[in-house]
Amino acid sequence: MRAVQLTELSGPRTGLRVVDVPEPGPGDLAMPGEAVAIDVHAAGVSFPEVLQARGRYQIKPELPFVPGSEVAGVVRSAPDGCRVRAGDRVAGFCLLGGFAEVAVAPSYFTFPLNDALDFGQGAALILNYHTAHFALVTRGRLKAGETVLVHGAAGGIGTATLQVAKGLGARTIAVVSSDQKERMAREAGADHVLRSEGPWKDECRELGGADIVIDPVGGDRFTDSLRSLRPYGRAVVVGFTAGAIPEVRVNRLLLTNTEVVGAGWGEAAGEEPEYLAQTAQELERLIESGFVRPIVGARFPLERAADALELIESREALGKVVLDVR
Repeated sequence: MRAVQLTELSGPRTGLRVVDVPEPGPGDLAMPGEAVAIDVHAAGVSFPEVLQARGRYQIKPELPFVPGSEVAGVVRSAPDGCRVRAGDRVAGFCLLGGFAEVAVAPSYFTFPLNDALDFGQGAALILNYHTAHFALVTRGRLKAGETVLVHGAAGGIGTATLQVAKGLGARTIAVVSSDQKERMAREAGADHVLRSEGPWKDECRELGGADIVIDPVGGDRFTDSLRSLRPYGRAVVVGFTAGAIPEVRVNRLLLTNTEVVGAGWGEAAGEEPEYLAQTAQELERLIESGFVRPIVGARFPLERAADALELIESREALGKVVLDVR
């Protein structure tokens, strides 16, 4: 089968190769569990793959390996008693091996794909939407009627967070850097859009402030995120795509009764696989009600995986970046 391998940790352009490799079997699962074999139609591309290509991610498989954590396609085979069976359309999280024509995912990380979504949207579903739900509900303790401010609001996690927040009854404020990204954020359901280069903190406060800030960006803006919170507000840390890890002056938290909360969905998912099924059910409800519709931006053939990763690394990606495998 065709696959994209990472052969050296020199970045996407020089480190990736399209190769022919044997199809994976149950023993090739990157996580514990029973294996579901999936004929991959689309694979999601995310920031962790960028970090892997430069040797900066916490998961460091032995080279060479096939990256890619999210896939959507058709089940080739599944273990007895699994919620999916051969021929079903599914979305799966495989951690590694997704940039290939066939992938294996654990049964507890493979979910039926709603007919309202195509394969590209299915490949955008698990990592971003489960992360958004975990950040908003489990870690952010979102209540209907609260206000959520989202940084990086035109990207994959940003658009997912806006859609999930709207589906849960929140008012949403998006922070973006361009007209094009503003259009994307509004498509995802932003009630208000602020510019990251402008006085967004002051503008947020003029809108009444935020109960929750979802921040996958990090960097210098984090202090202003804290200043934009209402009393008892929560700043939820999802990632650091800006590269810099901010520091917090904890006296500000004391004076304003605010919190900084980490949202490490991957860690929680690995420890509590039953939580995944519950989240999938809640997201299915939001799909059925029309709130969740993953926004797929750039689509690349498998052979252009390096272009896909470089687009994400440039921070110019809109919505979810996807590889069309079939």
